[in-house]
Amino acid sequence: MQKKYIFATSAALVVLIAGAFTYKVYAERNNGIAAIVNGEQITVAEVKEAYDQNPQFRANAKFEDFYNYALDIMVNAKLALQAATKANIQATPEYQKQLAAVQDEIARQVYLDQQINAKITPAEIKKAYDEYVAGFKSSKEVKAKHILVQTEDLAKEIIAKLDSKEANFDELAQKYSDDQPELGFFTEEMMVPDFSKAAFAMEKNTYSKEPVKTEFGYHVIFVEDIRDSQPLPLEALEEQIKGNLARKAVEQIVTGLTQNAQIEKFDLNGKKIEASKKEAVEAKPAEAK
Repeated sequence: MQKKYIFATSAALVVLIAGAFTYKVYAERNNGIAAIVNGEQITVAEVKEAYDQNPQFRANAKFEDFYNYALDIMVNAKLALQAATKANIQATPEYQKQLAAVQDEIARQVYLDQQINAKITPAEIKKAYDEYVAGFKSSKEVKAKHILVQTEDLAKEIIAKLDSKEANFDELAQKYSDDQPELGFFTEEMMVPDFSKAAFAMEKNTYSKEPVKTEFGYHVIFVEDIRDSQPLPLEALEEQIKGNLARKAVEQIVTGLTQNAQIEKFDLNGKKIEASKKEAVEAKPAEAK
């Protein structure tokens, strides 16, 4: 049984503010210089930029922990670049060949980014969101928590404790549950069938009177609330909408380029490959309006 959670708390803001303050303190020490390699400087700001551009490191390590590791790598990279420059690598055919390939890739990417960004406007984002809201179909949602154990006897024992009011649900969950108790709101299809069937048959503020068996073990379920689902706010969907608009934009851009191009393809024997009917239609220049 899998469920995704996104938590946004004021604590996260405190961490961000504290992180920014810490970085400022470090950057001000030694005039912001992290290393000097044969007279060339590496700044704390450069190390911080590398940290900010690496989500994996940001998620698993503080900047202070990342700093020494990254600084060694950046020092070695600086040494290698200095050696390459001294050897006049930039003048070699291999360097020029790879440079040209990189420049071509950058040119393609910058062009596509500019075209895509021009199409992902606030108006287009709002239009896509309005379409989502208009097509949204509300469904029943249950907010529940559970106690997961591996034997039916233990599940029945927990239910008996609830019946006798020997302990409350949260206390028993903390003591016995093999899984996190809180499940939040979910629709019927989000959980395994046996769990959903039981949870959606219950009333608010009630717990299951019999253990609910699933592939994960035996559950004691407590239903906290029941409601009709609502459309997600724009803020929660904006990045997803931008991604969808970007994919559509790429398709439009490629189609437009194809329509205005003369393209001939040849097989490995040098024989011309005839365009399919679909390709012929797509390659036909759009009629002027």
